[in-house]
Amino acid sequence: MSYRDTYQQWVDEPTLDPELKADLKNMADDETTKEEAFAAPMAFGTAGMRGVLGAGIGRMNIYTVRQATEGLARFMDTLSDETKARGVAISYDSRYMSQEFAYESAGVLGAHGIKSYVFDQLRPTPELSFAVRHLKTYAGIMITASHNPKQYNGYKIYGPDGGQMPPEESDKITKYARSAADLFAIKSLNVHVLRAKKLMQPIGEDVDEAYYAEVATVTINHDLINKVGKNMSLVYSPLHGTGRIPAQMVLRNAGFENFRLVPEQSIADP
Repeated sequence: MSYRDTYQQWVDEPTLDPELKADLKNMADDETTKEEAFAAPMAFGTAGMRGVLGAGIGRMNIYTVRQATEGLARFMDTLSDETKARGVAISYDSRYMSQEFAYESAGVLGAHGIKSYVFDQLRPTPELSFAVRHLKTYAGIMITASHNPKQYNGYKIYGPDGGQMPPEESDKITKYARSAADLFAIKSLNVHVLRAKKLMQPIGEDVDEAYYAEVATVTINHDLINKVGKNMSLVYSPLHGTGRIPAQMVLRNAGFENFRLVPEQSIADP
């Protein structure tokens, strides 16, 4: 199937998200953009996938996120019932559509009977890795574009140890995702159904506090911090991302009291 055929398939899809319909209309006469969006699916590997937001099999949107999660869910379906029951932890950053993608991921997992533990607000990647180990989930999903510009978003899968999913498992997940070729047929439960069926549980302050306590155990140079921490002047910028609250808590718990945030860069913004 050519990229034009795939594009037309999306145009003809009656259930397509309205915003993506508008995106398709905007690229109708732009063959370069159309080819970039529909010529090939997004690459998926041990580092997950990352790309420009928008319509198409080569873009980040709810359908490509569903497909990636379907791959994880089908892989988990091959594991033991005990392993599958451990569920998946999910976090997200401040990028456009991050929370929506997190909920879509939970929805696809829920359609397979897999429980998700979703942070109640945006949290950084290290805390997601910690949550996987702390909650003993089988996997973790992080919705983040990392350092890329605001037009991007991304999707990463983490293994039981909180690190990136190893190549062998990642290859299997990719294979299962590609087998779900009809993106519009992938089932995703909405948040209300997930909650009613107890297939989605919020992650909140209890995991935050456990994370801060764990970070405190690996802090070095305690004597030096005790000596100069109260008076040392520090400036921290979250760069409009997820670090504002965690960084403040970690610094304060470590003994640094004289620090301030860059106000212009402290509010989460894509």
